[in-house]
Amino acid sequence: MNDLSPRDLELVAIGAAMGSNCPPCMEYHIPQARQVGLSDAAIHAAILHADKIRQVPARKTLQTALAMLPGFAPEATGAASASGCGCAQTSGPSVANACC
Repeated sequence: MNDLSPRDLELVAIGAAMGSNCPPCMEYHIPQARQVGLSDAAIHAAILHADKIRQVPARKTLQTALAMLPGFAPEATGAASASGCGCAQTSGPSVANACC
């Protein structure tokens, strides 16, 4: 981990905390992120990006569950399909399938 700066480590920790739905982790790592020099705007951007990514598996799980119930259209339950986390928008075709 010597290649990552303290700022990078806190951004990773915030992403992991979001992904694992861990409020105590957020309570610890947001102040730590500020302490290593990250602005609230940068922390906010990291939180929103992590949240966008973590929503993908939840959405796919919901879509799978609804698909197993013939006769219940996903649109009727508000589970309309949405695009992935945005990784594919800036990635090449070989990387697009590796993410969301």
